[in-house]
Amino acid sequence: MNNEILLESAELVREQLGSDLDSITLERAVFGLFFSGVKLSSGHGGLSFTPIKELPQAVCCPSSARAMPLSGRLAGRTANDLLNDLDNGNVLRKALAVAALNALSSACLEKYPLPDDYEIIDDADAFDLVTIPAAGRTVVVGALVPLLKKLTSADADYVVLEQDVRTLKGKELEHFSPAEDAPFHVPMADLLVITGTTVLNGTLPALLELAKPSAEILVTGPTASMLPHAFFKRGVTMTGGIVVTDPDALLDVISEAGSGYHFFGKSARRTVIRKKP
Repeated sequence: MNNEILLESAELVREQLGSDLDSITLERAVFGLFFSGVKLSSGHGGLSFTPIKELPQAVCCPSSARAMPLSGRLAGRTANDLLNDLDNGNVLRKALAVAALNALSSACLEKYPLPDDYEIIDDADAFDLVTIPAAGRTVVVGALVPLLKKLTSADADYVVLEQDVRTLKGKELEHFSPAEDAPFHVPMADLLVITGTTVLNGTLPALLELAKPSAEILVTGPTASMLPHAFFKRGVTMTGGIVVTDPDALLDVISEAGSGYHFFGKSARRTVIRKKP
């Protein structure tokens, strides 16, 4: 598991927000079925994927208590304390830290605009902005259903790398390859689209190292809503994330097993960051 992108992003947040991190505290935390989220005392909110499948302790109540030993004592933790968990072996504490990093990244972007060579496109779906190579190959890491439908409709040459084949349906199954086949497929991608979940599970840096220099690379999903610098430094050309506009409403939705279909355009908006041509 490689957390270098998370740690570099956190270091930049610490540089930009400085001593404010000692006064910003966790006001509310929710671990939902699909996403986990936070609301900070600064008013900013953030999300992260909930790594349910990485919690073998969740099979019974007594053992699952070890999954989040701080339950009931999370509120009031400082932002600095939360960021320290980005390298934590406890996956729920790490997910909470990623959600906090995303919330703090929103605070940074309000205070320090990105350099001129970055372009932020609000209320945009990254899948609408990628160009499917007409004579090239697309490799998708993760069951990103809207994109898979677009690729299938276009009769594109694509491969989807996924750990759980049950997440794919119909013609998508014809393009399935196990996640462990990434070293074979990723270097051949002209367009590489990667789920933000790889940020949380630490597999993203290795995937980016496999990509050829000329590839267009999109990392997308609410989990990948942090400052983009560490992504672009490693060859990413576009990130797709979210900005939380109503943290309390968002946390209410995810606490009821809500997903993007339930909060986009209501308590959060999509945003795309890319390098200018």
